[in-house]
Amino acid sequence: MSDTPVPILMYHSVATAPNDATRALSVAPEAFAEQMALIGDLGLTPVSTAELAARWRSGAPLPVRPVLITFDDGYEGVHRYALPVLAKHGFASTLFVSTGWIRGAYDTGGGLDVMLDWDQVRDLAGAGCEIGGHSHTHPELDQLDDERLRTELVTSREIVTDELGTAPASFAYPYGYSSRRVRQAVRAAGYAQALAVGNQLARRRQGPFALRRVTVRRSTDATEFARLLEGRAVARTFARDRALTKGYAVLRRARQVRRKAIRSRV
Repeated sequence: MSDTPVPILMYHSVATAPNDATRALSVAPEAFAEQMALIGDLGLTPVSTAELAARWRSGAPLPVRPVLITFDDGYEGVHRYALPVLAKHGFASTLFVSTGWIRGAYDTGGGLDVMLDWDQVRDLAGAGCEIGGHSHTHPELDQLDDERLRTELVTSREIVTDELGTAPASFAYPYGYSSRRVRQAVRAAGYAQALAVGNQLARRRQGPFALRRVTVRRSTDATEFARLLEGRAVARTFARDRALTKGYAVLRRARQVRRKAIRSRV
């Protein structure tokens, strides 16, 4: 069975004037348009998260040179700037929404910039964008106790289902953080697959609940973007990111051990 590596691109904000909180992980509209044009020029085939996972699960062949275009959180610029470009090319994509950040009845006020509203999310879904879950309030899921973890996952899934009339099948971990316990909870909540970060190409052997993505940010130029699509020099490009991630993982594990010790004494 094929284990062809697949680039899964992780976008956040697409904006002309992002704020300080989102600037580093934002992409200018002009850059996004150029990146999508390059995907077309190179003959890649954008697919949704659900389609890739289903093909890997069933053993069905992948389309020619597959690529995933994903957006996290739910920033308004995905509708304003990205949607027309995706529609122009006929590209599939996936948007992972933090339901408590989307403007409307469930808004907790935690959104980092101007966020989508539910009518815009429905527009994206109607245009063929898969809508996935990204928790309710965007916490570090592996730092939550079991009850709050389940609440974050179930609340998010129920809201998306109520608003769109279809239950989301795919999930993306906020900040990319997960653990075996979190992955089991995501599966128990009804999701069929989930995406991490990892800044590596995705492979079937990673498993449907730990598929890796590569980060596209404001500093990603055309040459680097082409390398990401072709899987060249990915390790070198994200070497610093992985070193920071490993260091922070040690701190987070220590935090978890301290919390467990405190709970056991109570």
